[in-house]
Amino acid sequence: MMQQKKFIPCIYLLQGKAVKDLKDKTIISMNPVELAKYYDNNGADSLIIFDLSKGDTEHETALDMIKAICASVEIPVTGAGNVHRMEDIKKLLYAGCRQAALNYSKAENIAITEEVSLKFGKEKIAVCYNGADAIHEHKDLIENYVGELILVNKAAIRESYFACSIPTIISLPEVSLDKLFEILGNASVSGITGNAVNDNAKEITAMKTMCKSNGIAVHMTEPSLTWNDFKLNSDGMLPVVVQDYKTDQVLQVAYMNEEAFQNTIRTGKMTYYSRSRNTLWVKGETSGHFQYMKSLTADCDKDTLLAKVSQVGAACHTGRYSCFFNEVIPGEYDNANPLKVFEEVLSVIKDRKVNPKEGSYTNYLFDKGIDKILKKLGEEATEIVIAAKNPNANEIKYEISDFLYHMMVLMVEKGVTWEEITEELANR
Repeated sequence: MMQQKKFIPCIYLLQGKAVKDLKDKTIISMNPVELAKYYDNNGADSLIIFDLSKGDTEHETALDMIKAICASVEIPVTGAGNVHRMEDIKKLLYAGCRQAALNYSKAENIAITEEVSLKFGKEKIAVCYNGADAIHEHKDLIENYVGELILVNKAAIRESYFACSIPTIISLPEVSLDKLFEILGNASVSGITGNAVNDNAKEITAMKTMCKSNGIAVHMTEPSLTWNDFKLNSDGMLPVVVQDYKTDQVLQVAYMNEEAFQNTIRTGKMTYYSRSRNTLWVKGETSGHFQYMKSLTADCDKDTLLAKVSQVGAACHTGRYSCFFNEVIPGEYDNANPLKVFEEVLSVIKDRKVNPKEGSYTNYLFDKGIDKILKKLGEEATEIVIAAKNPNANEIKYEISDFLYHMMVLMVEKGVTWEEITEELANR
């Protein structure tokens, strides 16, 4: 199978803002998290973040921003910049980056290559370099301990093509279509990044389509069912139930004709047919509240689609997040969804921290501070061990519940969310 070439936007992060590039510090976005989501929703294959901060305090703030970006996107993130020792690689990976990059213009980065690769895995280590000399000089080290290369100097492209067997991402300030096809057509190139991608983020899907037509393998959504496979209603339409892909909340019900279906597949933006206006409409085209397709699933009869989407803003024209808010019969049942239960309990604990309640044990723990919380957590962990030796299974259930409660108090104290925990587990 041919290697799929990647389109990789990058964010140059400086003082909590995204700037133009490594040299031009013109601010292009005050909100790097939203910029990352924009790239993710427009078909990017992954993302590179260059941390341009100076000093430890600024660097820690940048790591918080990188963590927020990693939590907000589905695509893999590579963290680069401000790496001096193994601890810096660890911080990037713990912030949620799938990969961390060493700067081979710095001797201390070259020196730790083997150490960080053996510690975290070759696939999690990339190398940024300016010219082929750095690759030739350390070729054995790179081929043994590095998973990917990132060339940040356009002038060194040709000399870098055959410098090493490791896949190389090429950073480009701009690129013509002919040059794009030439670069991606080279077997040693795994993708492109830089402002050539950033400035054309809306056209990533279109560029992928052109690459595909020129025989270049790229990652694109390919439906396993065609329009003719569906059973349509009497109007020739296909009903679509739309869900938030993270929470499974039902957002709306809409309809597609063939053109709407094909446009959704081609662009990744949910497109429907308005029966009242008799016209095609891209959800969010006028409001900005786009729905970006994450998956489409047909039911058993192939007469209804379930669309899981990333919703920007509100799905409903009333301004509500979901169109389903008119309660007809209230639900009188206990929520059995474990994650929702955890979220609800964590929400109550968060509220106690912000709005203390007299006599609250939770507030007692917060008032006593981190040492008390850790002491109680340790005690509850010991209780689990003791309970596990008891033949009565109920006892361990009670002790685990106590432990989880105290763990959630610690989570709130340290600003950790369940989403971050589940994402970290999913990545293991």
